[in-house]
Amino acid sequence: MNHTLAQYNSEIAICRQLFDKKNTDYGTAWRILRPKSITDQILIKALRIRSIEDKGSHMVNEGIEDEFIGIYNYCIIGLIQLGHWQNNAEFSAVEIMNLFDKEVEETSALMLKKNHDYGEAWREMRVSSFTDLILMKLNRTKQIEDNSGITLVSEGIDANYRDMMNYAIFALITLHNPK
Repeated sequence: MNHTLAQYNSEIAICRQLFDKKNTDYGTAWRILRPKSITDQILIKALRIRSIEDKGSHMVNEGIEDEFIGIYNYCIIGLIQLGHWQNNAEFSAVEIMNLFDKEVEETSALMLKKNHDYGEAWREMRVSSFTDLILMKLNRTKQIEDNSGITLVSEGIDANYRDMMNYAIFALITLHNPK
């Protein structure tokens, strides 16, 4: 488990560094996005990954690793927006990175619990399966959003974002550490 946690944290560090740099470049321009629009941005990235996987090539200078990082970071944006959409407040760079770290911490704790119960089954999966699982979670999220966030027995939007974050990190670990 220590090996997994080291790999997991290493991939998160890459995501965090890019998030911080983009925050320096753009600030919180994404605060204008409604939560549904963030889900759609994640969908675009997941569909591009699937397209690249199916075609075996890409023409834009960003590959699937970049898109998995984007999915991870947009999920964090989504979680932040879920908690702060109504207040329209601007956040300082320090506040944003603190919110980023809070979401990472909660999602990492979830990963550790699930990894304990599932026994690292994700290590036997293909990257394309992570893509498909993310797309499935996006369909679920869109359905929940279309139902105004109301579910009868299912987890909410935040749980789906957290699962997508973990799938994206697992995909990155798998890509960077082939068998």
